[in-house]
Amino acid sequence: MIALSRKHRTALAMIGFLCLMTGSGCDYRKEFQFSGPTMGTTYHITIKAPFWNSMTSLDRSIREELAAVNKSMSVYDKESEISRFNAIEDTRQSMEISERFAEVLSLSKQVWDLTEGAFDPTVFPLVRIWGFYTGNENGLPDEKTLEAIHHQVGFGYVRFDDRNHIGKCIPEISLDLGAIAKGYGVDQIAAVIRKAGYTDFLVEIGGEVVASGRKASDQPWRIGINYPDPAAPLDLVYKSLTLQNKAIATSGDYRNFRQIGGKRYAHIIDPRTGSPIDNGVVSVSVIADTCALADGLATGLMVMGHEKGIALVEGLPGTECLYLVKNAEGALQEFASSGFGKTP
Repeated sequence: MIALSRKHRTALAMIGFLCLMTGSGCDYRKEFQFSGPTMGTTYHITIKAPFWNSMTSLDRSIREELAAVNKSMSVYDKESEISRFNAIEDTRQSMEISERFAEVLSLSKQVWDLTEGAFDPTVFPLVRIWGFYTGNENGLPDEKTLEAIHHQVGFGYVRFDDRNHIGKCIPEISLDLGAIAKGYGVDQIAAVIRKAGYTDFLVEIGGEVVASGRKASDQPWRIGINYPDPAAPLDLVYKSLTLQNKAIATSGDYRNFRQIGGKRYAHIIDPRTGSPIDNGVVSVSVIADTCALADGLATGLMVMGHEKGIALVEGLPGTECLYLVKNAEGALQEFASSGFGKTP
């Protein structure tokens, strides 16, 4: 409960009196908004709260939590936990990690198991060898190089225990949690906001979203799924839907790909084959109870394809998905789980 000063209590009483006298449906709440850079992208937060509330302390707590997540899992920070793990060369060595890092690793293992290896946080060496995120404009990797790198990928080579210690089974293994960390960051910020006593808010980091409660207008939050075409404006919406007390994350290959010899190569690599996906899937959106789960699943489902992916989701409580697939003629097709887009 938020404590009010005598001045604020008097103001609230006066507002209530005026609403009763005029018979109007006065609402003393407004939407506060925060935004800024984080995790190589941006965050946007909207919170419904009484208009007299100060958000200074909450804003500071949000920025501190985002900094802590970055400090744990940013591969661009050489002093982060994940960078220190990746630098380990001795398979006999282990390191203690934070609760945040341990939570994400545990969830990564869950999604890795669910998707039968289609989601794998150790896949980044393959992403690099195919020329993504490196500025490498060369041709395709040769088979010998690809095979050697493929042998250095596999989440099963990461060992960790319930005491938050991790190590390596082979020295070459490395982690990149970019396919799940943004979703986890969204969940962490949602937890900070709930701890502060607010129940109506929207948190978004790089397109991954948690929606709680309702807007100031008492309408449900509406979320847009981008049109999956590289030529489309960034804000062009393919489909919008309402979201309440749920999370949504989208993975797509339509912004990051390479065109070589007339063939298109997606940046999403199948960890099991070592090659870019070639299944026609251009976008997958996942609704789940947590954004970290939705985020990790969205990547795994891209790799699995719509038939196996939807079959998996149908067996996961509280989880739905939407696939956008281009057929042989280039037309866009929808494939969705049975409850996707339905108001609970």
